Amino acid sequence: MVTFASLEHHVENALQYSGGTHDVEDVFQGILAGQFQLWAGEDSIIITEILEYPKLRGLHFFLVGGNLDELQEMEKTVIDWARANGCARATTAGRVGWSRTFLKDRGYVPQWHVMCREIEQ
Repeated sequence: MVTFASLEHHVENALQYSGGTHDVEDVFQGILAGQFQLWAGEDSIIITEILEYPKLRGLHFFLVGGNLDELQEMEKTVIDWARANGCARATTAGRVGWSRTFLKDRGYVPQWHVMCREIEQ
């Protein structure tokens, strides 16, 4: 059975690039509080958060780690969920290397050191 604890090492790895804003316990508590959404694969994890702006609702991929092929499939499900929940944009921030993965083929482009894509309704 896949649990947060079994994927925690991916969260720890991703947090190395967060600039010290959170630790694993902060992420876990954020999930429990409903601030973050947890997307778990067999060997991958995505942590998202909905951001409310005055002009739109966005989904931010806060932490991502694990198997790249599995993450590619998971991203489709997350985007469908975001669309159904009124999100018009998806963003993610991370290492420059992410801009050379499947994300570029999904419409994400580097923007202010953040990759961003519009979500078609």
